[in-house]
Amino acid sequence: MADVIDYKIYGDDLQLIEIELDPKEGVRAEAGTMTYMEGDIQMQTSTGGIFQGFKRMLTGEGFFITTFVNAGNRKSRVAFAAPYPGKVIPLDLGKLGGTFLCQKDSFLCAANGIEIDIAFTKRLGAGFFGGEGFILQKLHGNGLAFVHAGGTIVEKNLGVGEVLRADTGCLVAFAPTVDYNIQFVGGFKNALFGGEGLFLAKLTGPGKVYLQSLPLSKLAERILAASPPPVTSTSSSFSFE
Repeated sequence: MADVIDYKIYGDDLQLIEIELDPKEGVRAEAGTMTYMEGDIQMQTSTGGIFQGFKRMLTGEGFFITTFVNAGNRKSRVAFAAPYPGKVIPLDLGKLGGTFLCQKDSFLCAANGIEIDIAFTKRLGAGFFGGEGFILQKLHGNGLAFVHAGGTIVEKNLGVGEVLRADTGCLVAFAPTVDYNIQFVGGFKNALFGGEGLFLAKLTGPGKVYLQSLPLSKLAERILAASPPPVTSTSSSFSFE
């Protein structure tokens, strides 16, 4: 059973989520995501098992998961900030069938008792050729988990057999009932001049899907493109006679 936690989301485009914990309750998060915590909160950092730690490390995630526990005898709070402009999405796993899948960069935090695992893609091509590094995390349990989406959130509820194709980086999270695959965009001109990346995620319902309008990879590309070129320094020597 996951801890029953209360929360409040602050802000609009640069959001922060504050978790209120009763005594002995806890919340789990990737190491390094905490913004502040009150005096009774204690940190307990672990790998969640050596094998789980190595799996996260091999897929570009942190080796450790940190649990923040209220060790006092009254309510206490801990907060986590979104890593870049966007929105925080609360996922009540108990109402979503107990399991949800999310992109590896979108997970923010979850109630203590929620299992956080790497869900390797079902098809070899999806993992190695997905353009955005299409590695999924599986959130399993009956409590609250929180993921972050860049830009604007779009929620889709796909019907049975309904197909949606999306940029791989724009996919945030989806129900395990949704079948997914990675497709090559096809066509020489599309691949070379389309500007949308070489691959799309094909999602087939039924199930809920969350999309983001501005994934971190696109934000980084635009910042890099607008940045001035690095200045190269030249050294000159002068002699005075």
